[in-house]
Amino acid sequence: MKCHVCGENLKPAVTDLPFKVGKNSIVIVKNLPVLQCPNCQEYLIKDRVMQRLDKILKKAGTDAELEVVRFAA
Repeated sequence: MKCHVCGENLKPAVTDLPFKVGKNSIVIVKNLPVLQCPNCQEYLIKDRVMQRLDKILKKAGTDAELEVVRFAA
């Protein structure tokens, strides 16, 4: 698959990404599998990973300012 920003081939990678889940709440998901561009660092989350990520983020509490969860494959 090609990067939509620069056209380079995306490569499988594992990274940590932040997601805003409430007005004042951020969840950092560790070890998230993505496809990442080696040229510009743009990334893409596959549909099946996004479905699981949606479930993880819905479980996250909005009471804490920051929560860190691990993505378990």
